Parts: sequence; C-alpha cells; structure tokens
Amino acid sequence: MKIGIDIDDTTVFTVKPMIKYADIFDKEILKRKGNNNNFGEIKNRYYLEQLYGWNEETKYKFFDLYYKNVLEECELIKDADSVINKLKKLGNEIFFVTARLTNIKRCDTKQITIDTLNKNNILYDKLILNAKDKLRVCKEYGIEMFIEDSYETCVELEQNGIKTFLMSTKMNKDIKTKTVERVNSWLELYNKFLKQ
Repeated sequence: MKIGIDIDDTTVFTVKPMIKYADIFDKEILKRKGNNNNFGEIKNRYYLEQLYGWNEETKYKFFDLYYKNVLEECELIKDADSVINKLKKLGNEIFFVTARLTNIKRCDTKQITIDTLNKNNILYDKLILNAKDKLRVCKEYGIEMFIEDSYETCVELEQNGIKTFLMSTKMNKDIKTKTVERVNSWLELYNKFLKQ
C-alpha cells in the first residue's frame, strides 16, 4: 500500500516552536504584546493570523526571520518513528507529503526536513514539499491512505476514495466527525491499520 503522511503536527510537533518564535517576532520586531503561548486559542492551521492578527506580508516577514529555527526545533511525536518504520517494513511505500514552504529566505526546508527524518532514523520512499493540494499529490502518486492533522484535508481525501486517519491535536480535538477516523496516538494508528 502507498501511505501518505503529513509532517507538521502529525509526525513532529511544529506548533510549539512556531508559537515560541511568533511571540518573539511579535514582541521584539513588531513591538506588540505577543500572545503568551495561548495554545487554547489555536483552532486551525491559520493560527498565526488568528492569534496575532498578522496579514500575509507580516507572516512571510516572520517566516523569513524564523522559519529555519522553527523547523530545526521540531520534536518527534511519540512513537511516530517506530510506527512509520513498522509500516515500511510491512512492505508499504511511505510518502511524506507536507505543505512546508520552500520559498523562504535563508531556509533550506528540504535539507532540514531530510535531516530531521534521518536524525530520527525514519524510513521513507519519497518526500514531497510545498504540497498545497494534497489530493492532487495523492492522485499523482497513487497514494491509498493518508495520515494528517488537518480535518479539512482528511475530508477532501475521504470524499475522493482515499482512506484517512485524523491525528488528534489541540487544533482539531473539538471537531466532531463521523466521516473521518480519528487516532490519538501513533500506536493507536498502527493497531487500526492492522485491523483493516
């Protein structure tokens, strides 16, 4: 089976360093109040705009200054490495499909991502960056199953015949769904995968 896996807040924790540096940027560069790491207000992937009131231009100024730091400080989610490697050893093809940006100044997103996967000894077949349209990527590569933290992406993939698992996060925990199968950990994902 061809399995697609998201990276940010599915395989590694990205929101924590993102908020850490967003607060620094908001306070030190913009001379504003920051948001004091109020994770409780994060409801979806547009949290920088919502928490800080930034427009696109401001967000990209932040990325140019701190995106590299954010990506380098992401920590692995518990058991992601061992479960992904088990899936690979069962004969599945592993495709990391991420919307991580590749057009940020002074940030080699591809190399940082490869280094993170290698540092954690994660086995995979292909890395696809800047994937804004994950459905198109899934169709192009014949991906049959996807693990993702974005509810909207899971719904779109499910509606197009791709089995999805929604990895629970602070951003999606309040979403009630009967159409997408939720998992609360990588071990739970593995057990559900084996029962398919």
